[in-house]
Amino acid sequence: MRSLWNETVSRHVFPTLESDIRTEVLIIGGGIAGILTAYFLQQNGVPYILAEKDRICGGTTGNTTAKITYQHGLTYHKILRGSGLEKARMYLQANCAAFEKYAALCQEIDCGYETKNNYVYVTDDRQKLDDELNALSQIGYDAVFVKDLPLPVDTAGAVCFEDQAQFHPLRFLYAIAKDLNIYEHTFVREMDGTAAVTDRGQIRADKVIVTTHFPMLNKHGSYFLKLYQHRSYVIALENAQNVSGMYVDDSKTGFSFRNYNNLLLLGGGGHRTGKSGGNWNELRRFAGEAYPDAVERYCWAAQDCMSLDHIPYIGNYSRNTPDLYVASGFHKWGMTGAMLAAMMLSDRICGRHNDFAEAFDPSRSILRTQLFVNGLESVRNLATPSKKRCPHLGCALKWNPDEHSWDCACHGSRFDESGKVLDNPANGDLKS
Repeated sequence: MRSLWNETVSRHVFPTLESDIRTEVLIIGGGIAGILTAYFLQQNGVPYILAEKDRICGGTTGNTTAKITYQHGLTYHKILRGSGLEKARMYLQANCAAFEKYAALCQEIDCGYETKNNYVYVTDDRQKLDDELNALSQIGYDAVFVKDLPLPVDTAGAVCFEDQAQFHPLRFLYAIAKDLNIYEHTFVREMDGTAAVTDRGQIRADKVIVTTHFPMLNKHGSYFLKLYQHRSYVIALENAQNVSGMYVDDSKTGFSFRNYNNLLLLGGGGHRTGKSGGNWNELRRFAGEAYPDAVERYCWAAQDCMSLDHIPYIGNYSRNTPDLYVASGFHKWGMTGAMLAAMMLSDRICGRHNDFAEAFDPSRSILRTQLFVNGLESVRNLATPSKKRCPHLGCALKWNPDEHSWDCACHGSRFDESGKVLDNPANGDLKS
């Protein structure tokens, strides 16, 4: 199971760390957030090392649908209601800045960058769209309501953000990464202050940035309470439909649509990691009805970290870690989220003020309904009998017959049939 992006890119090979080394900044995690942070630090002349446990772009970054947009579902109404007008406005402005940075960088990179309108639709309640449009009006953004969509789904309409974009994420990232100071197959097993212990050497740094998708250090920040993980699935279809835009259902269990060349990328089947869901079977049933002449060319799955309030955690890992930073909780919108994180964290390292830091502060209030849902899920799974337990915090693992993996419903760690870790926060394999 490899994504369209992984199958259609030329990769660079980076060395493995073989001895002790010292640097000013260590970045742990070679996904899009880590790579872009490294790129900006290099642009600013800051010595750094990026350590990736496997190959760069090997996780969620290589399994995205690669929509570049500051329309993140019907999010602005939720942020306005939960965090206030100023935070909602800052969220929009920050993600607009990230979008503009992509537009500038992609002018110099052959990565299939295309301008497209983005649509968030609902299948039931038109009021959700009206609430979002009203919130956007208060924030100062002029979105568009669209009644009829060219989709094989009955909808109540959509909110449209015009002139958004899509691209080939790995062609973009490998162009960005080719001259960066990256070590692959360099698994940071543990931290001793700001010193990272790997299998073949130690990396000593003045500052550390954790971009490991789900933060792997448990003793700071309470991310095991502030995050949960959600899986979603994609199939790439030939002989399907040109939808002439990017579309996503506001429901976590709905469908998304976008094209890449002659392929339709159909997404959906989502569920909380460790729970049951529709997965590829749901997508294939839908495709069989909507596109009976289509041929499936690729299929893949992604895993996303979901924050408590729809806003990512970007900044100091906790109040008590002045030299340790984090970027996580992109809530399914990792393209602009990762770019924003890289811009903000490189500003922080370089001593520059960033206007958006307050809105994304990882130490903001966690008193949200989702916090109690996450806590209840952890208690339930800790009490569930199971021969296989997650090495992260001891939760019961559930066999996933569709992906042939052992999955943790507490925090989203996953392991293959042999026990090798696939997705963190677990930082090691299952013990036999």
